[in-house]
Amino acid sequence: MSKKLKLVAGVASFGLISSIALSLPANAASAPKVKPWKIATSVAEGGGLDALVKAAQKEGELNLIATPRDWADYGDAIDTFSKAFHIKINSDNPDGSSAEEIVAIKTTKNLAKMPDVVDIGFSVLDDAAGLLAPYKVRNWADIPNAVKDPDGQWYGAYAGKLALWYDSSVTPAPTSLKDLSNPAYKGMVALPGDPTAAQQALMSVIATSIANGGSVANVQKGVDFFKTLKSNGNFVAVKGNAANFVAGSFKISIGWDYNAIGYINEAKKVNKTVKYVYPSDANVQGTPYALAVNKTAPHPAAARLWEEYMFSQVNGVLAAGVGANDWKTLSGTKLMAKIMGGQNTYILGGAHPTTEPAMITKGTAVASPAGIAIPANWPKMVVPSVDYQNAASEVLKQAWPNL
Repeated sequence: MSKKLKLVAGVASFGLISSIALSLPANAASAPKVKPWKIATSVAEGGGLDALVKAAQKEGELNLIATPRDWADYGDAIDTFSKAFHIKINSDNPDGSSAEEIVAIKTTKNLAKMPDVVDIGFSVLDDAAGLLAPYKVRNWADIPNAVKDPDGQWYGAYAGKLALWYDSSVTPAPTSLKDLSNPAYKGMVALPGDPTAAQQALMSVIATSIANGGSVANVQKGVDFFKTLKSNGNFVAVKGNAANFVAGSFKISIGWDYNAIGYINEAKKVNKTVKYVYPSDANVQGTPYALAVNKTAPHPAAARLWEEYMFSQVNGVLAAGVGANDWKTLSGTKLMAKIMGGQNTYILGGAHPTTEPAMITKGTAVASPAGIAIPANWPKMVVPSVDYQNAASEVLKQAWPNL
């Protein structure tokens, strides 16, 4: 990464005046000071998990952004969190891009709808400088150092690989990224967003570049490929998401493999069948998406509770297994120990959480769903670094508007 985000957490003083402190028992006078949740950098600093849950329940709401239900099983995560802690979740712009999440923080300051947390690609982390709060979740040590800010301003949560997904009616069925130029696919091919703003779309263009003789250092091959697809009428300028697929706006797209379950289920609702295949000419794994707390979150306790939940490794119950009154009768600690942790929920959605290696060692990881078949003789896996992503993004900002 070209630079690291640095924030200085404000320090609030809650020291008692000396005359009162002298009258307290020795153990009370030496008790650690509790910080307000808006500046607490750990659950311990705020008074513990039970205190965090109570504070979050008092706030009563959590503002999410760009968190679609059919993405990495966020639907189950949202339902379980909301039911277990009795907190209303407001989900804004679910199909928004990482860049739009940052813009939302900058443009909704002091508004009730301001995002409490973000889920962003590594390529926009520099744009978030000064906006994120340092906070280290309880399972901080299990997150690899390479995918977390040392001060706790962001931490990688989950990752996946790029796959082709398509309507089962498409013939011939695509097996490679180069196949997208087939004249039979006229008006069928879409990208999962704007590659100058969305991580998934950016990585998709990098993948097509690799498939067409380019590399992570040369995204121009991918730009040229999509320029050809556009001139041939294959590429359509709509976002390649589940809603537009159901509406019939396109039939083929590129996307993270962990979205397979959600997209397949959405298609079934309208009697369509979605199929997934790893492209035989590009093996691209993404850098993790990072979770972070907005420094000026309107619900600072709920924001930190969401992070604790999404990095929990508990093999527990989903929303259906949560009792209607559990939020009243169970302490925060017991609630968190009962429900399925967010890291396991990612696995259920087909994603790979960043703490998965530690979970496997501990024996806390759930079983992964049936995956997509890996092609024979698949190319060596490529993980474009943040520097390469940033360089590609700069090229696309100039070239994509003129495609």
